[in-house]
Amino acid sequence: MIDTAPLFQPLVVKSTTLRNRIVMSPMTRRFSPNGIPTNEVANYYRRRAEGGAGLIVTEGVGIDHPAAIDDTNIPVMYGDDCIAGWKKTVDAVHAAGGVIFPQLWHMGPMRKSGQGPRPESRSMRPSGIWGPLGDNVVWGLDREQVRRERAPIEPMSHQDIDDMIKAYARSAAWAKQAGFDGIAIHGAHGYMPDAFLWSGTNQRTDNYGGDVERRTTFVRELIRAIRSVVGADMPIMLRFSQWKQQDYQAKLAHTPQELEKILLPISEAGVDIFDASTRRFWLPEFSGSDLNLAGWAQKITGKPTMTVGSVGLNNDLYEALEKGSAEATDLSPLMERFNRGDFALVGVGRAMLSNPDFARKVRGGIKIAAFDRQYIHSLE
Repeated sequence: MIDTAPLFQPLVVKSTTLRNRIVMSPMTRRFSPNGIPTNEVANYYRRRAEGGAGLIVTEGVGIDHPAAIDDTNIPVMYGDDCIAGWKKTVDAVHAAGGVIFPQLWHMGPMRKSGQGPRPESRSMRPSGIWGPLGDNVVWGLDREQVRRERAPIEPMSHQDIDDMIKAYARSAAWAKQAGFDGIAIHGAHGYMPDAFLWSGTNQRTDNYGGDVERRTTFVRELIRAIRSVVGADMPIMLRFSQWKQQDYQAKLAHTPQELEKILLPISEAGVDIFDASTRRFWLPEFSGSDLNLAGWAQKITGKPTMTVGSVGLNNDLYEALEKGSAEATDLSPLMERFNRGDFALVGVGRAMLSNPDFARKVRGGIKIAAFDRQYIHSLE
């Protein structure tokens, strides 16, 4: 039997102690009518806390900005009714011994225009462009939508940027009021603020654009704004990725040296945990080393890093949706990387939908159930 005991060591990050290294990774669910999380949402997260997860990162939560999201069933983080709903969720997770961060989300270029709580709002894109399209078919967007969204729009003004940073800060303050233990920021997959980091969507010539380091300006200002409202002791987690929904082969950094120029300034701005999103955690990020993206991020920053990408399953999300399922796999490759210190945390997505007690099963050596597409449509 694989020795998974090292995953069950606690981790202290600022004022927060995680009971183990297994994290419920954020997954969009769309079960919050008018943006307000329901009792069913609270119970959904409670079950994962009862199942032993060391940290729960919620689904993406729309920030207090008119163009943040494109679906009225995506939860938001503003307004008294919404915060009351989130407080029920937080209290339920805490009662089960868990720790929970909300993942603050602005869809940026990936927002479907004309949809969501404020359909009349103009989408936000750093340079007004959607980005180059790779060979992949963007999941969730049909070809006509892709054609329509690729039409250029007005670039973000400095006022737009300032307003958006303030919106993130307001939602972080709302999250603290609701009792969350930390703040997670979705900064990957072509969304905001990834759209500022990627040259495919950021071709600005002011202080928010330019080389790889200058393109971190928006993220650094955003982190500092959130820090100013949550205080010094609350952990801040940032999800980042190389791949984009527009292009699976996209790269923020082509070398470890370029990745260093991106991550070090962001780390110094105040990020405490890096969530390195990949589609398959076992793939090396750069030639000449078998380190994955999380491994490089932890080596460069010295901060705790989370690996994520098909953990416990034999295919990635889009393959599973096409095939209808994913089979459980051996955790030996994961433990080999964890034991040598590549990363401090392990993010589990789909496998925790089909196994609310994933952490407990791993600890007890119990076989993990396969993932089936039906779980996408339920809050079991």
